[in-house]
Amino acid sequence: MVKQDELRNKLKQTRIRLGMSQQDLANLAGVTRQTISGVESGQYAPSTTIALRLAKALGCQVEDLFWLEQDLPEITAVPAYNVPLGEGLRLILAQVGNQWIAHPLIGQDAFRTEMIPADGEGDRLPGKNTMVVQLLDEPVNLYDTVILAGCAPALSLWARAAERWHPHLRVHWILDNSMTALHRLRRGEVHLAGMHMYDSQTGEYNTPFVRSIIKDATTVLINLGIWEEGMLTQPHNPLGLKSIADLAQPGVTIANREAGSGSRQVLERSLQEANIPFTAVKGFDHILHGHLEVAQAVATGKVTSGISTASVAAAFGLGFIPLQESRYDLAILQPYLDEAPVQKLLGTLGHRRVLSQLEAIGGYNTTQTGEVVATIEATTGNS
Repeated sequence: MVKQDELRNKLKQTRIRLGMSQQDLANLAGVTRQTISGVESGQYAPSTTIALRLAKALGCQVEDLFWLEQDLPEITAVPAYNVPLGEGLRLILAQVGNQWIAHPLIGQDAFRTEMIPADGEGDRLPGKNTMVVQLLDEPVNLYDTVILAGCAPALSLWARAAERWHPHLRVHWILDNSMTALHRLRRGEVHLAGMHMYDSQTGEYNTPFVRSIIKDATTVLINLGIWEEGMLTQPHNPLGLKSIADLAQPGVTIANREAGSGSRQVLERSLQEANIPFTAVKGFDHILHGHLEVAQAVATGKVTSGISTASVAAAFGLGFIPLQESRYDLAILQPYLDEAPVQKLLGTLGHRRVLSQLEAIGGYNTTQTGEVVATIEATTGNS
């Protein structure tokens, strides 16, 4: 970290980009080459006059060349559970409830199709429940950020559509399975948790799991869509798979999902209903994380099959054998519904622009999209 009051500049980068030598710039700005060298190395702080001359010579504003680190404030944030100990962590910040939460940009969370710019940089220290984050840029979108966790690829589609509608809104999607997302919501790390979990005892989707995990706050479930879940097959289904029972055939291998995912739950329940022991399925212990990883494994021939959705199958050009329709809901703590960025995001959910995108990827029933399907009251402290 640089000192707070250090003058920073990108004079050298700008000069080189324009194909100028130090002497070329010195001649244009009416200064010596030694002055250019001293400014670029940080050994010399230019006067206002020289700064203006340099900016004019390079065809830009003074602020494009020089800035003070003290212009960028620090924020004390609570690290999400998966922020590792270490220095120089790239972080995304969002205000969830009444506190700042820092999420790490590590591994798959650092990328979508492009690398995600960080809001700040900070160190997580042993034994500390908060961390100080040095911002890397002006805090333009921090107060308009929504953190969304879940496994449905359609969540990113919805996020991008909402950002087009509201240019100042920023939605950061974290790829988590249903139970991990729900626990994040309980810990106050995210605004919304996507989930598709079925309780065979009650015949209900999602509500029993919210009730068992979030006890101290009223939680609202808003429907994203009803999607088809089933078995992915390689293009044209060369092995002729027809049902869950075929996964136990010789020569068939699968990729499974991690515990806590809705897809693993579908696989286990389907096998149990067909009286097929888990050990009879080759690859049952081959764990992949996320619908896209499973689809890629099937598409590249690493495995024969895996559980995912009709929309993912269509996106990868794979075959699909439906097993059930599942309700995918967004869980949100009731107080978060009053937060402005959350209202902006949810306000787009039932709009035709979003519905048409969900319908276009296939496998989604949008008749309930945007509707509140359940309100689970807090139980802590109740008689």
